[in-house]
Amino acid sequence: MFDLVRHIRWQDIVDILIVTYLIYRVLLLIKGTKAIQMLIGIGVLLLALLLSDLLELHTMYWIIQSFWAQVVLAIIIIFQPEIRRALARMGETPFFTQIAPASELKSFDEIVRAAVSMANRKIGGLIVIERDISLNDYIEIGTPLDSRVSKEILLSIFHPTSPIHDGAVIIRGERIVAAGCFLPITFRTDLDKSLGTRHRAALGLTEETDAVVIIISEETGIISLAYDDKLESPVDMGTLRDFLTEMFAEKRSKK
Repeated sequence: MFDLVRHIRWQDIVDILIVTYLIYRVLLLIKGTKAIQMLIGIGVLLLALLLSDLLELHTMYWIIQSFWAQVVLAIIIIFQPEIRRALARMGETPFFTQIAPASELKSFDEIVRAAVSMANRKIGGLIVIERDISLNDYIEIGTPLDSRVSKEILLSIFHPTSPIHDGAVIIRGERIVAAGCFLPITFRTDLDKSLGTRHRAALGLTEETDAVVIIISEETGIISLAYDDKLESPVDMGTLRDFLTEMFAEKRSKK
């Protein structure tokens, strides 16, 4: 035992710490997603491979070993959304982020006022706020706009008579850059069956990006928040304003 300790280099300790941290970050990334269930399935297959070798079950061992020959490709396909999100976050450049200006804080207030007004009138809506990961792929398939963020404009976009009221509005900084945008639908099976297409689309976007999505239910008038693959509902006016301020303004001022 002591001989083993004497032969441990400082590089070995650093190596173990780095690998441990990377595994920890991967587990945090897939926590609460469908990927964690798939990872458990892969772990079961690995255990079956070890047991079949130990018990000399040659046919079973050959079948599982043949599967492992393609495991890298299978992991890329299965975890494609999580890998895309991780790579996108690796490319973030927060070092040059500025403190949020007062005009951006005013935009948050306009968003909150619009969401509350829509909820009171039971007007459905999806308001997407871009963070670090670009939403250009979703902006391109929507109707391009270049408008300041205001309660009146958001209400006019989501009014039932508007031709683009069914899609999502995407906000970048202090501007509404697109409306009528279509978002990816989540395939999670652990969600409440009462959640509609808007909520599933909001969660679908947060599975692939770091965007914040505000959902206003047309049926109930309830405001919900989707971010980091999570859904908070219901959300009142004060909570929504505090969340946006903390998520965007205070976060930027600390960088």
